[in-house]
Parts: sequence; structure tokens; C-alpha cells
Amino acid sequence: MTAYTKGTILWVLDDLDMILDVNFVDSLDEIRQDIIYKYSYQNNDGQYILCWDHSRYLNHSFHPNCIDTAYELELAAKDIYPGEEITSDYGAMGDDEDFECMPEEGTVRINVKADDYLNSYLEWDEMAREAFAYFDQVDQPLKHLIGEEFIDKVSAVACGREPLDSILTTFID
Repeated sequence: MTAYTKGTILWVLDDLDMILDVNFVDSLDEIRQDIIYKYSYQNNDGQYILCWDHSRYLNHSFHPNCIDTAYELELAAKDIYPGEEITSDYGAMGDDEDFECMPEEGTVRINVKADDYLNSYLEWDEMAREAFAYFDQVDQPLKHLIGEEFIDKVSAVACGREPLDSILTTFID
């Protein structure tokens, strides 16, 4: 039995997520800044997104079981079983700093780099395409949270009427 089937939305940006301006974060004491830096990500506008749900506990892997998309949502990239850690490649989140990771079998990567998106976007796009192939075949309890600006595109991509927008578009205008 799976906890999440490939193609299931695991996270979607919604109105309960906190969007914090850089100046506001800079004005906070060091303890709260550290929490923001640890549990948030920066969007294209440089704002910090602090998720209200458990996605803030998502962990990194160079072999992730969920995949970011250009539509402010993440999909299960494979079936995820009960007790299995939910992971994402932090390179897809566009961190502004390089950091070293725990070694993982089957990869030569040992660091997440600020420019990983330039080298890995094709791989991430393929993972997203494969996950979207299952999108309409699985239960989507979070589908109603997809942003208005993305719902038509997500539906069109899921049924094959339109091509997937590259994750690269979230980094480069």
C-alpha cells in the first residue's frame, strides 16, 4: 500500500503559506531569521515562503521522490510508501548558497549549488512529465488549492493537450 501514488500533489503554494519580504526577515532577531532560513525557500521575487504545512520538513536527496514544477506545486515522482521520507532535490529550489550534503549511493553530486538548475533542469522536467502522466489517474485532495493562474495549464499538461513548462522558467524570466 502506498502513502502517495506517483503523480499525487504533495504540496501546493496556498494562502496559508507565509510570504515574507527580505527586509522583514532582515529585521528579525537572529533566532527567528535562522528558522526562516532553515524552513523556507525564496521565490523568484526574493521573498521567503514559509510553508504552514509539513512540507517545511521535506528533506534533500539527489534521488528525490517528489518533484518541483513551474506551477507552484510538487508531485510524487514515484510511489512513496508509509514511513518513507519525502525528499526533493534542493537544487530545484534555487538556493542562493552552496552547501555540502550527505553522500548518496548512485550519484557523484555531493553539493547543492546555487546554479544546479542550469545542469539539472532537463532531468527534473522529465521527472515532472512522468509524474504528470499519472496526475488524472490518482486522487488529488490538494487540487482545489492550485492557484487560479495555473489550474488550466496544469489540467492541460496532465491530459497532454499542452507541453510542460520547464522548471527553468522559475529561475530565468
